[in-house]
Parts: sequence; structure tokens; C-alpha cells
Amino acid sequence: MQFGLALPQLGPAGDPAGVARFARTTEALGYDSLWVGDRLLTPVDPSDLYPAEPKPYPPEFTSAADPLIIWAAAAAATSRVRLGSSTLNATWYNGPLLARALTTIDVLSGGRLDVGLGTSWMRDEYTAANVDWNSRAQRLDETIDLLRAWWTQNPVEYHGTFFDVPRSVVDLRPAQAGGPPILLGGLSEPAMRRVGRRADGYLALDGLPEQYQLHLWDVARRAAEEAGRDAQALTRVMRMNPYDNDPEAMAASVSAMEKAGYDTTFVDLTYCTRTVDESLEVAEKLMARLANR
Repeated sequence: MQFGLALPQLGPAGDPAGVARFARTTEALGYDSLWVGDRLLTPVDPSDLYPAEPKPYPPEFTSAADPLIIWAAAAAATSRVRLGSSTLNATWYNGPLLARALTTIDVLSGGRLDVGLGTSWMRDEYTAANVDWNSRAQRLDETIDLLRAWWTQNPVEYHGTFFDVPRSVVDLRPAQAGGPPILLGGLSEPAMRRVGRRADGYLALDGLPEQYQLHLWDVARRAAEEAGRDAQALTRVMRMNPYDNDPEAMAASVSAMEKAGYDTTFVDLTYCTRTVDESLEVAEKLMARLANR
């Protein structure tokens, strides 16, 4: 199993100026991947409760750096680690502009990008982005279609409900043949069927009952088989969000995910560290324990 960390993007330890140093140091420590998330704003009176817990909004989310810029900084500072998102809220973005940005980062990183997409849970962010909440599933499907076309055609042409690209020459090609892998998040059966039909892998979230996680994974694999795809080729990524600064406990949880068959597990230190230096200290201790597992 591959081990990763979230980049210092959110909360008190989020520091755009420290991203390059964090990325270089954790790559040298032996981590396999570095990850970003995607938050836009913190409404004072939110329209939705945070789904992971019965509270309006995690206070750590009040400071959120742009994921595409954070990715670019990490790409320029590293040479080996994969760069992933869990998740990039694709439905907020203009499709062609997103395609150009992702292609640029894939080239900049030398083909190390894994594009994890989702739809967010906060309607207020859709309001701020001037995007219709009710059409988010359709918009996600169309964004995936557009990205695939952008990465595999030249000239590229796409005509949909939300995006309309006339036949155009786009000579900036992704470093990865066919474009970066697309991973999808989701906690419902329709979302998992989309994973099976359309994605290269699934972005899971720690904290759900094990039996429900297995059920969701079975839904995705069955959908892949029904679509004539290789279900064995689907990958699973687990995001872990520890609240206690305890590298020993983190290492035990990561090892449990390895036994459960996840292909990648990454730890997000947003909730348990306050500075980049503290995050790096925890990362060093965690890797030492993982290396001796």
C-alpha cells in the first residue's frame, strides 16, 4: 500500500508559503503521495450541516488555499511523489479552464497527477460560485466527459449542456497517456455506480462502518463489471482525518487500512497540528513507525 499526507492547505497549519518545503521534506522522508482538498468559503449561517459530524462547519475550514495553486507549488518542489485531490469540487469550475489547468499541472509534475473529483456538500458554495446545486450530478458527468475528450483528442470538440467547445487545436498534451487518472468520491449507491462506470478509482473517507464501506465498494465493482470494465483495475484511496496528535495511533490506523486492502491511505493533519513545522515533526514520527510496521 502507498502512504501519503495532505498538503498544508487548510486551517491553522495551512500555509501556502510553506507548501514547497513541506512537499520536499515529506518526499525525502519516503511518502508516496501528497493531497489537496477544496473549500471555497465559510458561511456565517450555513445552509447545510457538515455531514461528518453534527456541527455547522469545522473551524479549521475558515482558511483554505486554492488547491490548483497548492498542487503547482508541490509539483515544482518534488520529483517522485504522486499528487492527488480528495476531492476537487469539479462542479464549481468552468470545464475548459479546469481542463487546461489540470493538463498544465500534469505536465509540470512530469505525469504525477491523480485527479480526484467530487461535488461538495455545501449549497452556499454553489451559490457563491453561481452554479446550480440541483444539476450537480449532471454537471459532474459532463465535466468528466469533457476532461476525457480534452486529454484524448486533438483537435478537441465537445458539445454538452454546460460546456460547448468548438473544434479546436490544443497542443498542450498531458504527460500521462490518456490524461491523469480520475478518482471519484461519494457515499451513496448512485455515486458508487458512477465510480464503477466512469472512474479509475474511489476516494473513501475514514469513519464509516466497515460493512457499509464494503457495501459501497461492492456496488462500484458490480457497476464496473456491468459496464464491461475491469473491476480489478479500480483502486481505493482512504483519507484519514485524525484529531489527536498521536503518530503511534495514526500508524496503527494506516496499517489497518493496508490489511483492509486499500491501495493508498493518506493522513490529513489539518485537525491535529497548528504549524507546518509541527506537521513535519508528526510526519517524520509517523513515517518512522510505518517503516517499522
